[in-house]
Amino acid sequence: PFKVKSEEAIQAYRKWIKGLWFAPPKLKVYAMQCEQLAGMYLPYWTYDAQTESDYRGLRGDDYTETVTVTVNGKSETRTVVKTRWTPVSGHIGLFFDDVLIPASKTLDRKKMDELEPWDLENLVPYEEKFLSGFRTETYQTGLKEGYEDAKGIMEQGIRAEVCRDIGGDHQKITSLSIQFSDTTFKHTLLPIWISAYRFNAKVYRFIVNGRTGKVAGDRPWCWWKITLFVLGIIAIFVLLFYIYQYFES
Repeated sequence: PFKVKSEEAIQAYRKWIKGLWFAPPKLKVYAMQCEQLAGMYLPYWTYDAQTESDYRGLRGDDYTETVTVTVNGKSETRTVVKTRWTPVSGHIGLFFDDVLIPASKTLDRKKMDELEPWDLENLVPYEEKFLSGFRTETYQTGLKEGYEDAKGIMEQGIRAEVCRDIGGDHQKITSLSIQFSDTTFKHTLLPIWISAYRFNAKVYRFIVNGRTGKVAGDRPWCWWKITLFVLGIIAIFVLLFYIYQYFES
């Protein structure tokens, strides 16, 4: 159920606005006021599964080698880094607990993902009283469709674990076979606050995690600030290049 009250959600939103990088100068003044917050429950699936994976791949270990090159008619000795590749194979067993998949298609998926992590360890059984005074969305993503998304997330985690198992400086996975078992699921309703603010005649929507107060949303950008920042980085690289050239000559 909701843990963050509407007043706390407003404060979290204002803190989020103040912390935005490359925002227009007047945004922090004009965006302090927003439309009335609406509380709603969004549908999610969570999936648990045991996975067993066999892999084959290559482990890359870097080593240095001294070579002689000719530059402007002069011989120079340089140290170069090369990689030695070794065939590897192995097995990884991983259990995934509460892989979270949004079942709503109303809000932008990336924005919903930005509200994570959710404190799923504090989920409670459904009671109608929790929904009193709040809107609730129905499931727009089915159980099987959500499971396919969950398996994609699990595969990313498995690939990361395989790379750690391979070790070395570089890793390549040439084949990966994954078996899923003991799969279970829960359908859940998670609380958010949703509202919008106006800036330069445009409406920007934002959402607040009703458990943690984390904020995600749309925002305007100040392109002249971004341009100056990029030019500043380029100027630093140019300066470092000339310093390097000066000491090399």
